[in-house]
Amino acid sequence: MRRLRACLGAVAAVGLAAAGTTALVAGNASGATSALSNRWYAAAPYLMPLDNDPPDAGAIMDATGLKAFQLAFILAPDGGGCSPTWGGTAAVSSDTAVQSVISNIRAKGGDVSVSIGGYGGTKLGQACSDAAATAAAYQQVITKYGLHAIDFDLEEPEYENAAAIKNEIGAAKILQQNNPGLYVSVTTAGTADGTGWFGKQMLLEAKSQGFTPNNFSIMPFDGGFNGAASQTGALTNFNQILQSTFGWDQATAYAHEGFSGMNGRSDTGEIFTQADFQSVLDYATSHNMDRFTFWSLNRDRQCNPPDNGGRTSGTCSSVAQNTWDFAKYSVKFAGVTPPTGTPTGTPTPPNTTCKPAWSSTAVYTAGNEVSYSNHNWKAKWWTQNEQPAATEWGPWQDEGAC
Repeated sequence: MRRLRACLGAVAAVGLAAAGTTALVAGNASGATSALSNRWYAAAPYLMPLDNDPPDAGAIMDATGLKAFQLAFILAPDGGGCSPTWGGTAAVSSDTAVQSVISNIRAKGGDVSVSIGGYGGTKLGQACSDAAATAAAYQQVITKYGLHAIDFDLEEPEYENAAAIKNEIGAAKILQQNNPGLYVSVTTAGTADGTGWFGKQMLLEAKSQGFTPNNFSIMPFDGGFNGAASQTGALTNFNQILQSTFGWDQATAYAHEGFSGMNGRSDTGEIFTQADFQSVLDYATSHNMDRFTFWSLNRDRQCNPPDNGGRTSGTCSSVAQNTWDFAKYSVKFAGVTPPTGTPTGTPTPPNTTCKPAWSSTAVYTAGNEVSYSNHNWKAKWWTQNEQPAATEWGPWQDEGAC
């Protein structure tokens, strides 16, 4: 999963050098901020702060109202050892570059969660001797940045290593106990059945250790998925796995379930559009799920050309979009309405031709388009006498000014 996030290396080193003269002094001072509500940490999209042409987090906040970011990824050092680094190359202990990003986000009223693991590199659960040592390494990250939230991204190849997963789950439990109020998410691979054999083994390990995070999230992409219906089907099946594994009823399972998508074109060529994100968001909110996030903000921009020649990129989505379109779904999940101002960056020019005017007496079905209040609107489902723009949760999708 998420193969595009590799290669921090030299870019990370350059970023550290460039930021060193202006960053705040590292240390617990970075944690002198109030925690956001858990809903914000549950909505935080992934952001690589040192690679894949990192966007300005402050600009995203101004354009969308987003407040929380999931910074990726903490790994073991490429040269070996049980100490935390960004991407295997930039030691957390001496970091100033990511520290500066976090400080700027917090200065604007936001906050971050940090994600550990991911697809590439060596994970601390693999490198450290036991759960206690693994937890001690992650505690350095929590203390350094004053974290209120942390994400365990447990996927291949690490989750095929039973000893490593035992260390990761044990570390997560220790951190949860030693940091009261810490929001903990666990993210793993998704399949049409919910999650595969190794994902189920990870859940059984959590059960055996008596560990319950805020949520277990699946990534329903890079596995033969085709749009929102296949993703919501996987979420339904994963809910049943959570029920059977932990003995939860359906509602409790949904309250501990999360979705982590990929915006635009996935690594394997699947396409997930804004409409797909809206459909999954509707599913997540209607089932009272705990988390809705995506990989990644680095990709939440239009390519040139928009389809990127049929290729997947780490710095743009390969679908037609306005800048930060996908971030706005995270904001919706957190329960905050995005600002209506012009997004930062170069958005797709709006469609200047207005569709036929909306009529209160007409019946519209999914895909029908109308114009109302100088905007074009597309019906998401059957509707009659439901005014466009009446509510962001209504049957109409805003297609922009006309």
